[in-house]
Amino acid sequence: MDGLAERAQHTIEEVAERVWGFHSLRPLQRAAIHAVLDGDDSLVVMPTGGGKSLCYQLPPMITGKLSLVISPLIALMQDQINGLLLNGYPAAAIHSGCSDDEVADAFRQLDSGHLRLLIVSPERATTGSFLSRLGNIEIGAIAIDEAHCISHWGHDFRPDYRRLCDVRRRFPRASLHAYTATATPRVRRDIIKQLGLREPKELVGTFDRPNLTYRVVPRVQPADQIAQILSSSPGEAGIVYCLSRKETEQIAGALMKRGINAAAYHAGLASEQRRTIEKRFSTERLDVVVATVAFGMGIDRSDVRRVIHASLPKSIEAYQQETGRAGRDGLGAECTLLYSSGDIARWRRLFQRSADDVGNEIESAQIEHLEAVRRFATGSRCRHRALSEHFGQDYTIENCGACDVCLGEISQTPDATVVSQKILSCVARVAEDRGAAYGSAYIAEVLRGSRSKKVLERGHDRLSTFGLLRSMRKDLIVSLIDQLVDQALLQRSEGEYPVLLLTPGSIEVMRSQREVVLLSPPISSATRRLDPEEPMSDAERVVFDRLRGLRRELASEQGVPPYVVFSDATLRDMVRLRPTTAGEMLEVKGVGQTKLQRFGDVFLEALHAESSAAGYPDPS
Repeated sequence: MDGLAERAQHTIEEVAERVWGFHSLRPLQRAAIHAVLDGDDSLVVMPTGGGKSLCYQLPPMITGKLSLVISPLIALMQDQINGLLLNGYPAAAIHSGCSDDEVADAFRQLDSGHLRLLIVSPERATTGSFLSRLGNIEIGAIAIDEAHCISHWGHDFRPDYRRLCDVRRRFPRASLHAYTATATPRVRRDIIKQLGLREPKELVGTFDRPNLTYRVVPRVQPADQIAQILSSSPGEAGIVYCLSRKETEQIAGALMKRGINAAAYHAGLASEQRRTIEKRFSTERLDVVVATVAFGMGIDRSDVRRVIHASLPKSIEAYQQETGRAGRDGLGAECTLLYSSGDIARWRRLFQRSADDVGNEIESAQIEHLEAVRRFATGSRCRHRALSEHFGQDYTIENCGACDVCLGEISQTPDATVVSQKILSCVARVAEDRGAAYGSAYIAEVLRGSRSKKVLERGHDRLSTFGLLRSMRKDLIVSLIDQLVDQALLQRSEGEYPVLLLTPGSIEVMRSQREVVLLSPPISSATRRLDPEEPMSDAERVVFDRLRGLRRELASEQGVPPYVVFSDATLRDMVRLRPTTAGEMLEVKGVGQTKLQRFGDVFLEALHAESSAAGYPDPS
């Protein structure tokens, strides 16, 4: 290593510790930072929580040149800026939510040369007025966050991203860097092509998130299932994703009736309502947000412990990104997907409705994404392995110990072949009786022996299959029908009101020529928390909870979310290390010089007082 490289290496480490309180960097972070310092273009792919933002935030503090960051997540911009300002970092954001005074102040700082980082939305960045306003300011680097949005093979294609090459043409001497958490090899190639990256350094991290536990559970009674999962960790942050606005309202209402502090969040709410919910959640006054998957969550809370999908996401990429909101602090978190094959048909109808707007090529990509996530949901192989291999990476661990498959939680329905024969026979009998096919719910009613008006009027109470599954709940029968559809042992017709049809496989099962395996939803939600550190003792937990309360008070005074003051991981490190001096406090990960000056004394006092009150043993 030559002298210049040695100085750069020392400077990177020194800045990371002084500003952010990070005592070490991950290898990929260091390589990405060097790409910016060397003036090379780069494509950086890191999982959510992998530290992408540091890759473009740190270099300007060394070069002294402005970095322009383009991000579509307007709701996250101010939180990011607030966090940087608390660290003593000169940064600003310009977006549609800023007042005229805030925009004017950002430009004043820009003109004075004070700023090191300016974050803007893609819509703003590509306007001629904005590019002209930047004038002759020297821009060292341009960072494009959520870069997968430029590719129609990505899960969140945005046409505005195709215009970002205009920014590069306006500042040809600035290096260009694309960052994303989710990109298959094909999407990565498309990003490089669409952005015109010049011989970029392609830096791809490990997609696996070992601190997340993945589960896929047959959807039976979603409100009850979700409430049970959330009740296992009361008071902790959770996000529930739904397919429709109506479902968010229904599930949020059901959770609130069960005493869970929850709220619905979707595009149909007034903007003021959405901002209120965002603020309540980010300030830890709201535990659970129930949101549509189609409406991006502008939430960067680092201590989300539960992410639940009440319906199937539209792609593996979307699933990886949405579950990636859990455990961003590196601590253990759980991700549960409630699956029903009926979601496949619902997504297909949504894709067909938008086909005229997006074109056949994008619709085909959407269908391909949907099939990939269906295979993931219905598979019985390690979830961590399946996700890693989808993104083109090998997974060499035999047993991850962090998914329902490897934990041995998947249970099979007893006598599944006989149960399947009863279901298939019922589908056949009702069709033979009147020459008409019916949907899952009606077939389940006949099998349960329902004496509803429509069953009696059609005479289906006289069929030989009537009441064959009388002991099963209707929702469980529907779940089993979904699984038969996934195995091509039944087929759903197209259209708004799909009906069940037999397949060649159906005949084989009814003739006892084929065995069937059906999964049963677990009786209770398993809860296994994976922590990279040792679990806290009861005494440590008391101190930790009191530090969280102090953090909440300080955050309220500063007008920022609590995690911007210190993350849960930083508070845990305080509890573990029990610093008693300012020097020892700097050894805590996430405590830099500026935050030490702002908050060090008050947390040191709290640690001493709360440790004594909780009967916490003396560190000596």
